[in-house]
Amino acid sequence: MVDLLKGIRVLSLNHFLMGPVGVQFLADLGADVIAVEPPGGAFQRKWGGADKRVDGQSMLLLTGNRNKRSLTLDLKKPEAVVIARQLIAKSDVIAENFRPGVLDKLGLGYEDAKKINPQIIYAAASGYGPDGPYVDRPGQDLLIQALSGLAMITGSREQGPRAVGVSAIDHHGAALFAAGILAALVRKARTGQGCRVDVSLLSAALDLQMESFTCYLNGQRPDDVRQPGPVAGWYYGAPYGIYATRDGHIAISLGSLEALSGALGLPADQRIPDEEAYRRRDEASAMIAANIAKRSTMECIVLFEARGIWHAAVNDYADVVADPQIAHNKNFQVVTGATGAPITLVSHPVRYDGEQPDVRLPPQKLGAQTEEILKELGYDARKLKHLYETGAIGAADSHH
Repeated sequence: MVDLLKGIRVLSLNHFLMGPVGVQFLADLGADVIAVEPPGGAFQRKWGGADKRVDGQSMLLLTGNRNKRSLTLDLKKPEAVVIARQLIAKSDVIAENFRPGVLDKLGLGYEDAKKINPQIIYAAASGYGPDGPYVDRPGQDLLIQALSGLAMITGSREQGPRAVGVSAIDHHGAALFAAGILAALVRKARTGQGCRVDVSLLSAALDLQMESFTCYLNGQRPDDVRQPGPVAGWYYGAPYGIYATRDGHIAISLGSLEALSGALGLPADQRIPDEEAYRRRDEASAMIAANIAKRSTMECIVLFEARGIWHAAVNDYADVVADPQIAHNKNFQVVTGATGAPITLVSHPVRYDGEQPDVRLPPQKLGAQTEEILKELGYDARKLKHLYETGAIGAADSHH
């Protein structure tokens, strides 16, 4: 059992994707994560892509909510705010991704949390940062892809900008969110000092493009940062990119243009030397594309393996699920969900001493641990009954 963060309590006031996935990383490592949602459930219970549900559970809920206890609090009620403040006093971390200023109005912002618990780590995830001209704008992955340039560099010169096919910024932001909290926990263990950690989707998007922006900002700047033809990035030379075969697609990675030209049997007068692979990339990639289009994907694989050309067939999801290395790594796992139905989850991506963290709790029913958590705070049956009656707490399957 992986329990590197055993004894660490995280109060999670998160919704949608970046916040829940980032905190889930800590939960996988053994932290006691208490996920607070309103009695009607957070947004991730109501939407999840492709109109798919497993036994009533949305895909977004299943994506970022394993290994967490579920507590329902209506933070518009004074009694619920009292409970939240009691939990802050007993927590190491409070993590939230409301728009900046929302929790301040409830008396649960950073300054309030510090007064309750001077050693608290207050981690806030936002769209654009805690302040600045965009602070009140809605922050969402696709909007940030557009604003940050990611959609532009993912697009081609022929077809224009194109979004990445997943919420790439949310997921990268989640990893940064977890890393920032872990760094703050290390300092707290060393000095006893708390910390405010801020992660934004916008900064995560730029960090995701670090290589591209470093190239763009230094030296002469290009006129166009969209992908040229099959080449997979404005700052790469040929042959780096994805090429259509007779029956699919194949990716060709970094390597010698001259070696690839030889492997494909290009005539001498069509071969471009390696030192001109960037300057003449449009010409080179067009000739490579025309040659590869006549061959099957398997023909290319056999040819490239024999010549040491770095390559990979472009898989669809069915191919990914059947891939032997992915099966060996146990990147996907089937567990029994909270409703009793089997669910398939993407595994925690890191191993610790060769061990992969377990799914101790599948994504829980709304408010499943509400009474358990409040009893830990000292609430008895009479007080719990009162809180149910006032609507300060609640659970979808409660009989109160």
